[in-house]
Amino acid sequence: MITQISRAQDATAAARRELTECWAEVINAGGAVVPMDCPLPPVTPTALWPAIERIVRELSPDRSRLLLAGADGTLAGWMLLRREQHPLAAHCGTVNHVQTHVRFRGTGVGAALMRYATGVARDEMGLERLQLTARSGLGLEDFYRRAGWTEVGRWPGALRVAPGDDRDEILMGLAL
Repeated sequence: MITQISRAQDATAAARRELTECWAEVINAGGAVVPMDCPLPPVTPTALWPAIERIVRELSPDRSRLLLAGADGTLAGWMLLRREQHPLAAHCGTVNHVQTHVRFRGTGVGAALMRYATGVARDEMGLERLQLTARSGLGLEDFYRRAGWTEVGRWPGALRVAPGDDRDEILMGLAL
């Protein structure tokens, strides 16, 4: 089951706690979504709390929505769907923080989130295009290609995971 939160007041303390716990698990398992003000792994949910609070504060039905996948009564995955703010790009959206909880990987949660996000972006937010970035070396570009996305470019060596371990930042797009 996938739900969405589009207003800060609807993000309960329990939902915020589940989001930070899921995010910490994903990062510590090698996931690519590390917020700017968070230390590199290993991380704790507490370290991610400020990032979750920023995301929640910016929620708005027209501009920013959290999409949450639930399974077995728990958070199985989540993502952020945002409208670009500049008037020249307001017809476009960005997908951020696509995560499947480690326990639910390989069960279709990520693919279901991507399908759901496409419908929300097009039918509810009136977006015409989506974009995202992914870190190379994890097979993420293959996952997104299977979901209909196209690689539109790369920033070679833009992400330094560790000394001597630079990865490309892959730019991907999807016409709705």
